[in-house]
Amino acid sequence: MPSQSDNKYFDIFVSPILSCEHYKPKLGAGGKVGVDLQKFHEIYGDDPFYSWIGVNSDLMYAAHKAAGGMTSVYRQIGIGCERLFREIIFDQTGYNDRALATWSYTAQTRSGKDKTLSLDGRLKLDEVVNNEVKAATESWLRNYCDGLQVQYPPNGIVFEVRQGYKSKDSKRQNGDIDNATVAWSKGYLPVFSVFSSQIDNDIVVRYRNNSCGILVGLNNDNPNISLFAFCRQVLGYDMAAFFERNSEELRMQIEMVLEKLLRAE
Repeated sequence: MPSQSDNKYFDIFVSPILSCEHYKPKLGAGGKVGVDLQKFHEIYGDDPFYSWIGVNSDLMYAAHKAAGGMTSVYRQIGIGCERLFREIIFDQTGYNDRALATWSYTAQTRSGKDKTLSLDGRLKLDEVVNNEVKAATESWLRNYCDGLQVQYPPNGIVFEVRQGYKSKDSKRQNGDIDNATVAWSKGYLPVFSVFSSQIDNDIVVRYRNNSCGILVGLNNDNPNISLFAFCRQVLGYDMAAFFERNSEELRMQIEMVLEKLLRAE
């Protein structure tokens, strides 16, 4: 049976993804807006080589649109995951200030300029109003930190949220570990929360070896491994059940976006 929060969470998750239906490929000439089919034919039709070999076709435009659109869909799914997870934290903790659900810090670049880096969610123990969530978080932290063989962090947990983690991009991993080092210095356990179950085991090992937590989208009852079990047992909200209840409508929305991306017009 749908919960009262289903409509709100559904909109938070889906809204970024729906923006992809208007995606247009840039093709080096589209700026921020992108290139529509008519402009594509103008650009490629005026190119002698491309017009000679037939690259100026509707199918090629559709291929460009689909390729860039798929990247955009995954990116927007990630944004939907971030926003959904943060909203669940805010609702379940009873925070008095929405800003408590996120965490940021200022670092200096090589050029000497300051930049602000932020993580997607936070459980700040001394600000959690819901006593059940606070007690469950403290218990989970003690158990998890024992497994990592690290000291108990006094302030709580900060989360970096991803929709999936298929890439082995060393630059991203180094940036994550830099963030984790700062999180520990501020008294927080850094936890990487991946909605998908697809993540390379080498990444899991590297992050854990650098005193980071990892939760992935496995639908089991182990809150030290499964993001869904963590939400259920620590935050007190069954996110897996939310996705199951709304799966049919979510699939319809995604399919609608994909169908538009796969058409030339």
